[in-house]
Amino acid sequence: MSSNGKPTPQPPAAAAAGGPPKMYQRPIYRPQQGGGKRRRGGRSCPFSCCCCFFWSVLVILLLAFIAAVVGGAFYLMYRPHRPAFTLSAARVSKLSLSSSAAAPTLTSAVQFTLTAKNPNKKLVYFYDDFTVTAATAANGVPLGEAAVPGFAHEAGNITVINGTVSASALTVDPAAASSDIKKSGSFPITLDLETKAGVKVGGLKTKKIGIRVHCEDIKVTAPAPPPLAKKKKLTKGADAPSKSPAAKKPAADAPSKSKSVADAPSAKAVADAPAPAAVADDAPATAEAATTVARVCQVRIRVKIWKWTF
Repeated sequence: MSSNGKPTPQPPAAAAAGGPPKMYQRPIYRPQQGGGKRRRGGRSCPFSCCCCFFWSVLVILLLAFIAAVVGGAFYLMYRPHRPAFTLSAARVSKLSLSSSAAAPTLTSAVQFTLTAKNPNKKLVYFYDDFTVTAATAANGVPLGEAAVPGFAHEAGNITVINGTVSASALTVDPAAASSDIKKSGSFPITLDLETKAGVKVGGLKTKKIGIRVHCEDIKVTAPAPPPLAKKKKLTKGADAPSKSPAAKKPAADAPSKSKSVADAPSAKAVADAPAPAAVADDAPATAEAATTVARVCQVRIRVKIWKWTF
C-alpha cells in the first residue's frame, strides 16, 4: 500500500510468477535480407549485358554475311566495271600572261576531246553535269574552268565529250605562273572532271555518288604569236607599182622607149614575187600545236562525310 492508501500496481508477469519485478527491454532491430527474387535479379544484370552484346555482334555478323552473299551474286551476274575515260586530244588556243610583277592576270583557252566508254553489258551509268577544271602540273596554276552537260551512258556505248576550258583576266601567283607557263615550248597540265554518277540495273536506280575523272601529264604548247615583220614585206611590194610611172617620165623623150616599156612588166613581176612566199611562211605559224593523244584518265570515287570529302 502507498502512503496515500492506494495499492501499488505491479507488473502482471511479476504478479503471476511471484518473483522480483523485471525491467522492460526493447528488442534489437536487425535488417532482413532481400527475398530470393531480388537476389536473383541483382545477379542477372551482368548476364543480361553479356547477352545484349552477344546478340548485337551476332546480328552484325549475320547482316555482313547476307551483304557479302548478295554482293557476290550481283558480281557474278553482272560483272560490273568502272567507266573508262581517255583524253583523245588537247590544245591551247589562247594563252596570254600580263607582265605585271605584283598581280599578273592570265587569259587562256584549252580545248579538249575526251572519250568515255561503258565496258559493262547490262549496267547503265547516268551522269549529272560535269565541272571541268585545268591547271598546271607543277604548282597548280589555274587555267580556267568549264561546264559540260551530263548524259546517260548506255551499256557498251562510247561517247565523245568536247569542251573548252577558258579563263579571262584571272589573277594568278606571279612566281608559280612564271615558272609553269611557258610562252614557247611545251609544259604539262592536268585536267579534272567532277560530277555525280548513278547506276541503273533494269528498272532499279541506285543513289548517285560523287566521282572525279583525273587526267595528268598532258603536255601542251603555247600558240605561236602572229608574225609582224612579214606583213611589212607585203606593203613594200604594193608600193612598187606606184614608183614605175615616175620612172617612165624621164625616159619618155629617149629613143629607146620600147625598151623602157618592156622593162615595166619585169619590175612588177619582181615586186609581186615575195607575196606568195610570205603567205606560205605564215601558214605554219597560225597552226595550233596538238598535244598528247590517247591519255588514259583515272576514275576516283569521292565520299563526303559531313564537311570532309575524300
